[in-house]
Amino acid sequence: MNRVDGVTSEAAILVGVLLGARRFHGPPLEELEGLACTAGTRVVGHLTQRRETADAATYLGKGKVDELRRLADSTDADVILFDNDLSPAQTRNLEKAIGIKVLDRTELIMDIFASRAQTHESRLAVELAQLEYAMPRLKRMWTHLSRQKKGVGLRGPGEKQLEVDRRLVEKRISDLRSELEVIHRRKQREVAARREAMTVSLVGYTNAGKSTLLNVLTGADVFTQDSLFATLDTRTRRWQLPGWGPVLLSDTVGFIRDLPHHLIASFKATLEEARQADLLLHVADAANPAVEDQISAAYRVLEEIGIEAKDTLLVINKIDAVESRARLDGLVSRYPHAVAVSARRGTGLAQLATAVSEALSRSFLDVDVEMGVANGRLMAYLAAHGEILSKQYHDQRVLVHCRVPQRCLGRIKKEPAVIRRHRNHAAQDSQGPELPRSDAVEEDVA
Repeated sequence: MNRVDGVTSEAAILVGVLLGARRFHGPPLEELEGLACTAGTRVVGHLTQRRETADAATYLGKGKVDELRRLADSTDADVILFDNDLSPAQTRNLEKAIGIKVLDRTELIMDIFASRAQTHESRLAVELAQLEYAMPRLKRMWTHLSRQKKGVGLRGPGEKQLEVDRRLVEKRISDLRSELEVIHRRKQREVAARREAMTVSLVGYTNAGKSTLLNVLTGADVFTQDSLFATLDTRTRRWQLPGWGPVLLSDTVGFIRDLPHHLIASFKATLEEARQADLLLHVADAANPAVEDQISAAYRVLEEIGIEAKDTLLVINKIDAVESRARLDGLVSRYPHAVAVSARRGTGLAQLATAVSEALSRSFLDVDVEMGVANGRLMAYLAAHGEILSKQYHDQRVLVHCRVPQRCLGRIKKEPAVIRRHRNHAAQDSQGPELPRSDAVEEDVA
């Protein structure tokens, strides 16, 4: 091992196994190398193999395991990093055959999350994910202990210590889940309290430029870095959207191919901003050779956390870094509804603002609201959250024609008022029935 800036830097060999029809997009193991460098290791070797199915014992074939052992000896490697997820038995067998530490993709990603976590919430989330992942692997951690031969893996000092550790880990997992659930409920209340403003959330593959875009659009000074998972915590800033007004723009943790399920579950509170946003801006890195796969991977994560059906606008970022104009034209052709921008150079931001305004406008409805002329609070609410187009007074009633966000209808229905979808001349006979008058007690909606 070498020491760089006072920190031990391990020498790592990268290993990738392509199963079935899977193929690499761009240089083999490029993403794994980015993860390895982010984790602080020095890459000293690469090894790949194509197989129809993984070997049950070692994932790699027997010949490749021998080749990997020779490579590790010749490079003085300290750790083997797999681009695949290994079973506890496969990890144990590989470490026994090669003689050095073996980590799979999930362990590597969780290690990076642990080193990048800054807030109390993110640290708890990472610890929970790591412990849940470690539970079935505790036995591997105690293989160095001698056991009395009193049963097949059932007795002996090692197994006694293992059971103690298992109970401690289970207790810690239970405590972490409870604490994170409290944080999640508080986060839900915090996000819900901001529902008076329209909210937009940045999502997408890690290192796609989400934080840089947040800084450019809002004038914020959020930390940015050209590395994977530079952002683990949600940051929300006010964006003065031209022609619209202020909206809340949130940055979120980046996604990655095969993002560990434990991490997705643990970061539920962090992803609450995206879950409740009015619009998602899916940011993709146009300069990455695997951008199409990254876009698909991000959509799979959105589906996994249950927000894939939310209104989403694809933003193709870093167009200034695309080497070939033909490549950029191909991307724009493949995603014709996307907005191409360069957050670093400010290119395309006006078009992005227009597209966001149009997307947010789709959630507005033209309605007629009939109320008493003395209901000043409801009138003020309509003016503050929508656009009043006309007023018609008759006796002690006033009919207000306005455009309001659909999410505001629930609040309006709590008022002593009648709401109708607006009947224009072209659709006089096609509108639905009048919405019933609410009997709810008046609330302060100012």
